[in-house]
Amino acid sequence: MAESFATTNRFFDNKHYPRGFSRHGDFTIKEAQLLERYGYAFNELDLAKRQPTTEEEHLFIEVCRGVREPQTEAEKVWSKYMTRIKRPKRFHTLSGGKPQMEGVEDYSDSDD
Repeated sequence: MAESFATTNRFFDNKHYPRGFSRHGDFTIKEAQLLERYGYAFNELDLAKRQPTTEEEHLFIEVCRGVREPQTEAEKVWSKYMTRIKRPKRFHTLSGGKPQMEGVEDYSDSDD
């Protein structure tokens, strides 16, 4: 995972976890550290704001799209996070148009 999910930004979700991931009780210390360290990259990949550069990132996107079940620690912790905040799953249409989704939010900004 050293070259995958590389980012210099820490990930925070002040809307759902204002005291941080580790203090809320939903995540273990290790999971909280993974979210803080790589969550920004996870979020950008999930929202298609960033293109995957490694095989691990391609597989991660498949998990985000519901194509396969999470297997790695990164995939499991992101799936757990998404379940906790109940963000609607993204889907693709065959028509090529963008589906209209209400309630989809971008949590990459930390100044909420």
